[in-house]
This record gives sequence, C-alpha cells and structure tokens, in this order.
Amino acid sequence: MENKQAQLVMEEMTDPAEVARALAQDERFRRNSAWLQARIPEVYSRHRGKCICVSAEQLFVADTPEAVLALAKAAHPEDDGRLLR
Repeated sequence: MENKQAQLVMEEMTDPAEVARALAQDERFRRNSAWLQARIPEVYSRHRGKCICVSAEQLFVADTPEAVLALAKAAHPEDDGRLLR
C-alpha cells in the first residue's frame, strides 16, 4: 500500500473584490448558523435522522445530503452561505 500525502497550498488573497465576496459569504453563513442555533432543540427533535440545510434563514429537510442541498439551492440559488448537517 502506497503512503500518499496530500499537498496543501495556501495563498494570500489581496484582491479587494474577492475579499469582499468572501466576507459577504461568511456573513450569510453566520446568519444561517445563528438562525439554526436559535432553534436547535425544535429542529433536532422534529427532524432526527434527517439531513437538514439552512439557506436564507429557512430550513430544508430531506433524507440525503444531495436532496436537501437541491431543495435549498432551488429555493435560494443566491445563498452561498448554506449550512448543512
């Protein structure tokens, strides 16, 4: 068995437009995360064993990650800060 090591490359991003895009995406993720955190007991108890996704502060539920992601993307294609569990 061959021992392969993954190579990690890090680059510093200095382009103001790319930095702004990344910060906006992070803010969308934080809003989706905060929405879920405020509702964790209800969401987890009602949807135990399911895949969930929060997009645009709206909950989506399905049996598979692919299915729940498809629902969220169809409803909110602009939200690139989705939270998937």
